[in-house]
Amino acid sequence: MDISVVIPLFNEEESIPELYAWIERVMREHGFDYEAIFISDGSTDRSWSIIEELHQKHPEQVKGIKFRRNYGKSPALYCGFEQAKGDVIITMDADLQDSPDEIPGLFRMIKEEGYDLVSGYKQKRYDPISKTLPTKLFNATARKVSGIKNLHDFNCGLKAYRREVVKNIEVYGEMHRYIPYLAKNAGFDKIGEKVVHHQARKYGESKFMGWNRFVNGYLDLLTLWFLSTFGKKPMHVFGFLGSLMFMVGFLAAIFLAVGKLMGKLWITDSPFFYIALTMMVMGTQLFMTGFLGDLISRSSQNRNDYQVETMI
Repeated sequence: MDISVVIPLFNEEESIPELYAWIERVMREHGFDYEAIFISDGSTDRSWSIIEELHQKHPEQVKGIKFRRNYGKSPALYCGFEQAKGDVIITMDADLQDSPDEIPGLFRMIKEEGYDLVSGYKQKRYDPISKTLPTKLFNATARKVSGIKNLHDFNCGLKAYRREVVKNIEVYGEMHRYIPYLAKNAGFDKIGEKVVHHQARKYGESKFMGWNRFVNGYLDLLTLWFLSTFGKKPMHVFGFLGSLMFMVGFLAAIFLAVGKLMGKLWITDSPFFYIALTMMVMGTQLFMTGFLGDLISRSSQNRNDYQVETMI
């Protein structure tokens, strides 16, 4: 199979038929063998009924996954990736803001130009400023932290992946924003970008608030950076910080003790005594946190989970 189109959705009953008709037309024009996987993320409207109707008409092309409740976009993508069978996996939103006409270009960049992942770049957006401004700040932060300098739009739903990429990364929580970063950490570092057409929303309203997404995205980015950097060696960060704080507190305590012996000050009269004591206690706690983290990491089932590209 050439292409799997993975489409997470929440209450998009108006746009689903139009979106699939558009996908079908593009696939037929270019002769692609494809499947469209719709993931209804706890929709409360007629979205799932429409997916079932499409499946009855196109049993080989239309697949569906229905969640009992709303879990979020990352779990929806994870389940879609598990079921995808295409050589190239395309993800897009169901609100018609992503154009299926971009699929052939994305497919070509993966198959002919050798990219592992190609992310869409909505250079001209039709979103309100409450969504575009946080997005720009978020993308600038993500580029800096991830080291992927050539991506301008990490959160664009329109992306293309080589099959091996989606089968070797785990998308969880709200990490769908950082799939390029996850792919890079897994060793798939040939990441490209394609300017794509962005359309104004035709039906309904956006399900995401801009500033809320920025705050959550920032926290997720810190989590991912920490896990990718220190996830298998927590002692390196907690042990270092703990040792540093303990030594500073210990040296300060020695200085105060010498002053006491020389009769120049009363230890309890100086605020430095309490600061030194607090630093020693906090340093010990940080060191023990690193030690416990190391024990947990060593006993984890994924402690030796390394991505092997090939074996001979």
